[in-house]
Amino acid sequence: MKQFTLFCGVFLIFFSIPFTSLYSQTEKNSSNKLDSVVVEAYRAGKNTPVTHSAINLKELKKSSPTHSVPMILSMMPSVVSSTEGGNGLGYSSLRIRGSEATRINVTLNGVALNDGESQQVFWVNIPAFQSFLQDIQVTRGVGTSVNGAGAFGASINMRTLFTPPEAYGMAEFGVGSYNTMLTTVGAGSGRMNNGLSVDVRFSHNSGDGYIRNAKTDLKSLYASVGWYNGNNALRLNYIMGDQTSGITWEGISREQANKDRRFNPAGMWIDAAGNVRYYHNEIDSYSQHHIQAHYTHSFSPSLLLSSTLHFTKGDGYYENYKADKEFSSYGLSNQVIEGEVYKKSDVIIRQGLDNNFIALNTSLTYTGNFIKSTTGASYSYYDGDHIGKMLWSMYNSNISDNYQWYDNYGFKSDFSAFTKAEVGIGEKLILFADLQYRRVDYTLRGDDKDFVSLDWSDTYNFFNPKGGFTLNLNNKSQLYASVAVGRKEPGRSDIKESIKAGRASDILPERVIDYEAGYKFSSAKFSMGANLYFMEYKDQLVPTGRISETGYVIKENVDKSYRRGVELTAAWKPVSFMALNGNLSLSTNKIKDYTQYFDLFDMDWNLLGQNRLDLEETDIAFSPSVVGMAAISLYSKCGSSLSLMGKYVGKQFLDNTSNDNNAIPSYFVTTLTASKSFEIKSGRFMDLSFYIDNLFNNMYFSNGWIYKAQFIDGSNYLEEGIYPQAGINFTAKVSFRF
Repeated sequence: MKQFTLFCGVFLIFFSIPFTSLYSQTEKNSSNKLDSVVVEAYRAGKNTPVTHSAINLKELKKSSPTHSVPMILSMMPSVVSSTEGGNGLGYSSLRIRGSEATRINVTLNGVALNDGESQQVFWVNIPAFQSFLQDIQVTRGVGTSVNGAGAFGASINMRTLFTPPEAYGMAEFGVGSYNTMLTTVGAGSGRMNNGLSVDVRFSHNSGDGYIRNAKTDLKSLYASVGWYNGNNALRLNYIMGDQTSGITWEGISREQANKDRRFNPAGMWIDAAGNVRYYHNEIDSYSQHHIQAHYTHSFSPSLLLSSTLHFTKGDGYYENYKADKEFSSYGLSNQVIEGEVYKKSDVIIRQGLDNNFIALNTSLTYTGNFIKSTTGASYSYYDGDHIGKMLWSMYNSNISDNYQWYDNYGFKSDFSAFTKAEVGIGEKLILFADLQYRRVDYTLRGDDKDFVSLDWSDTYNFFNPKGGFTLNLNNKSQLYASVAVGRKEPGRSDIKESIKAGRASDILPERVIDYEAGYKFSSAKFSMGANLYFMEYKDQLVPTGRISETGYVIKENVDKSYRRGVELTAAWKPVSFMALNGNLSLSTNKIKDYTQYFDLFDMDWNLLGQNRLDLEETDIAFSPSVVGMAAISLYSKCGSSLSLMGKYVGKQFLDNTSNDNNAIPSYFVTTLTASKSFEIKSGRFMDLSFYIDNLFNNMYFSNGWIYKAQFIDGSNYLEEGIYPQAGINFTAKVSFRF
């Protein structure tokens, strides 16, 4: 009630402010041409023969403020998103065509956001990302050449806000279920007479989350200074993300979900009286700072140069309460207190990260009457330190303060160069070719938390050719086809697992040959598309179903596998006040001749070796064969709108055995949004928005992990964790534009 009262008070205060000017975000003007060329070198264009979808600025503004980028993209074809905490804030993830985050290349203004070592993108590290984005393009499959981690399943290409022509101000305030509070404020100068522009956005979001300990305290800052002078443009961007969130990656069993689906075991301990307690600081805390300098020069209307220098600094830690842990697992001797020997103790540990990433990209684009070509190169260098410390032990006779039990680090350099062209043959046919070379040098040094030496290094050289054609049948219809080769190195967690299994030389880079063919039709009231894809893999790194102690997906190479399917999209506007759209993805995702290995223990949990299970052909984990979306939107002349959206995700398996007992059941989730715009005074606006997620209160889970083992007596051991998603929940937002 207090939060609702505060929200109403803020609403009334801002309602009474005398607004002075209108904020107008222009989609394209002359200066925006220089803004957009920074990333257009890495994007698919109208005639590029790859399958892609986009979300524009208008659609981003309509999204719920609790939704992260994965949730915003969830209505796109073949996309499945999930959250660890059960609702929008906190850790979230997505898969595209069944490929998880390490297989998806993500760039911001042409700069890779994938972590150099894990190849993940941790969306929570830049909260309220969508509040300073101009648009997002998603390319499914290998796509075109991009910077950073090789695109294997898809590419997500984002760019920050263009410079508006006029000065503006904006403010958004929201409240939601589970004590969620949301604030974003921003202002910009527009493009001034001297060519300068300044834009600033700040967001602070917080909430308790759906499951226990899914609390969040999230801050982000976007600041941009631009300068335009004739044929030159320079833009400096600073992006800061600072997040503190509760540990939520452990998941719960299905049995526990039936009892209390909001339960979370993270930080649980038992006191001397036998009472269950929870550590108050069981958290993930991380801050990230991005600095980007973009320079663009137009030699002529047909020849453009774009260069970007980028630096990212990140540091943070996980803090955990661990109950009844052996001192030897931290490299300590038994503790003797008043003559009594203690082999185990409750402890509090902190596992920290400290990393730096620098990148330089440059590209030259030529656009003529019958040809568009781009040549580019990029270099990046990453170094990351991993440190483990013990902050406290229940039994302590000689443990030093902030005792450090491990320290290891990794270095990674990534150089790539590409050239690509679209050439018109006659009036209807466009040929496409794209050649990329990529060299990756990766080194690990030091001991891991279990004292296994990670001393390892390797160099990967990849050549990724792509080609295809587009045939414009008329101004409404288009056919296209392409074939692309993608190669990709393993990530840090993949390499670590192979080292610890004594098979470091066995971990292999991946290769995919991606065949795509499609048809598009577009008219004033109706559009549709159909895309066929055949992704044939060699040595694909597929999820095993297990996760590491800190939540990373553990993967393994499989010799031969494939993803084959069809993606259908349609949009229809039968009358001016109604729009219908939907998409449907049907696929088969298989591993050929798969062998799963199970740890084998004696009855005292001593590891004896492994047993194996041979399967001829099996489904790839986390790859549903059916994914679809349908939506209806209604509009009125008075500035109000109402949208109802439904998302269906078919059954998917937690591991690669196609065992129905280890599956995530299919689910259907519905979202309702309503908005109304008011013109307070001439050129001053207020928008009210209301969002209902999971409208029909479906009790489902969208992600999980599993671990299976066997005992010497023939019995089996099974442990799993699932991530229940929130039931029906609400968010309200008020926005001011002036």
